[in-house]
Amino acid sequence: MDSLFRVGVTPDFYLEVKGKFEAQMESKLGHRDGLAVTPMAAEPSGIVSASSLNEYDAVLALALKFTATSVSGITRTALISRWGVGYDMIDVDALTANDIALAITPGAVRRPVSEAILALIFALSSNVVGQDRLVRAGKWRGDLPRLGRSPQGRVLGSLGCGNIAQELFRLAKSIGFGRFIAHDPYVSPDIAQQLGVDLVSLDELFAQSDYLCVNTPLAAATRGMVGADLLRRMKPTAYFINTARGPIVQQAALTQALTEGWIAGAGLDVFEQEPLPMDDPLRQLDNVILAPHGLAWTEELARDNSLESCDNILTVARGETPTAIVNRDVLRRPGFLQKLDRYRRKV
Repeated sequence: MDSLFRVGVTPDFYLEVKGKFEAQMESKLGHRDGLAVTPMAAEPSGIVSASSLNEYDAVLALALKFTATSVSGITRTALISRWGVGYDMIDVDALTANDIALAITPGAVRRPVSEAILALIFALSSNVVGQDRLVRAGKWRGDLPRLGRSPQGRVLGSLGCGNIAQELFRLAKSIGFGRFIAHDPYVSPDIAQQLGVDLVSLDELFAQSDYLCVNTPLAAATRGMVGADLLRRMKPTAYFINTARGPIVQQAALTQALTEGWIAGAGLDVFEQEPLPMDDPLRQLDNVILAPHGLAWTEELARDNSLESCDNILTVARGETPTAIVNRDVLRRPGFLQKLDRYRRKV
């Protein structure tokens, strides 16, 4: 093994985020003694190979998959630094078993995603898309099929009350919602109380929310969690908003809810299959706003995701542990600790 701390950049960065991350990566990782940054080899399968991965001490990762096969027998890699917070494409248990830490960027996504949710709330409330279509069709306000409505006094609910949901509730305080509610078995009641959020059951969340936002990670326990039974509990005047992960929701059931009027509408930035297929019936509905899993992709998100993910890498390169590690069990594994010790002795 050579003496350099080698950083690999997954090749999808140069397709999906080209021009949006290079300056920050250069400012953080460029021209540092003992550190080398290179693009990783193309992975046509979309899955990182073990032979490619084992060339690097750390990897800056966007959306490629890291499976158990990807990390099997890896001896060199110490860190996967995810550009973002979703990690459903990464086998976290396999990383831990192979002494590899996974770090994410919660500070970077907190505000942009919360703002994206609020943008959908306002757009749905004011029927922004419908009004735009009306004008483009040569019509005017007398042809509006419905009036808008204010979020003031309404109930804002969140499935999940973690990093993003907490920021959403903080930002929403000044809007005048009548009540904040959330369902999250893991959040501290003290934190919820400080935010003015009532923790409720799953059934209560869906039955009482006027705006129901999905803010939970995709995991085995949440995959397909939202189906017809829960959607039928919602008010016919309620709006459903998902900026988290598409497979948390059974999309066929949501399409039925929108088609048959179980709910008033939806704002969706994520889908079961991405990109959304051209023949998907959601495309034909007037009561849903669709976005390409990019509604939170602001200049600030691109900048801060890049800076924070590079900071995670630099922390490990110094033989230290980043704060935003997902698989904290790895911190007790001798193999991982030996890697950190090796980096400390190089500094």
